[in-house]
Amino acid sequence: MVAVINYGLGNVSSILNMLKKIGAKDVVLVQDPSEIKFADKLILPGVGAFDTGMKLLKQSGLVDAINIHTLENKKPILGICLGMQMLGCSSEEGKESGLGYLDFVSKKFDLKNSMLKVPHMGWDYVSVEKEKDPIVSEGMSSMKFYFVHSYHAVCKNAEDVLMYCNYGYPFAAAVSRGSIYGVQFHPEKSHKYGMQLLSNFVKV
Repeated sequence: MVAVINYGLGNVSSILNMLKKIGAKDVVLVQDPSEIKFADKLILPGVGAFDTGMKLLKQSGLVDAINIHTLENKKPILGICLGMQMLGCSSEEGKESGLGYLDFVSKKFDLKNSMLKVPHMGWDYVSVEKEKDPIVSEGMSSMKFYFVHSYHAVCKNAEDVLMYCNYGYPFAAAVSRGSIYGVQFHPEKSHKYGMQLLSNFVKV
């Protein structure tokens, strides 16, 4: 079962539609902690401000169940956009602590090129650092994804970076460690590229 976490701050309908389109079986929307124990994989979406996301997630009562799924049972989780940032330790955008699954801080773009605007918005290419990771397909290094964000992950450990994108300077477009994954872009808005990535995650 693939469970999409509904804590009140995510584009869940688009994600559910994309999962249906790729033929994923047994996909559910969960907002009750007791339902998470039945999930084989979790997807943590998110759009908006970091502190708002973390507060809503904590208020939902889902954090303990997500921790058990991810840290104790070592089952896959995929954070999308704000959901990826919440997998880290903290963000310059707010004061709340993240889930702390990966050792990174989300920082605001510091662009020297006046032609580049914040937020980083639109289609952009990625380069893959871990070509043998199961979430990556052959040829994915030439794929492009749809981004909308003002903050990006700065990883303490370079080996946690799954993909880079360049916007004024290279930044982590995707992260991974073991069965923990995060993507800064929106696979549910990235057409065939996003379909491939989500299909790979469902098969992990």
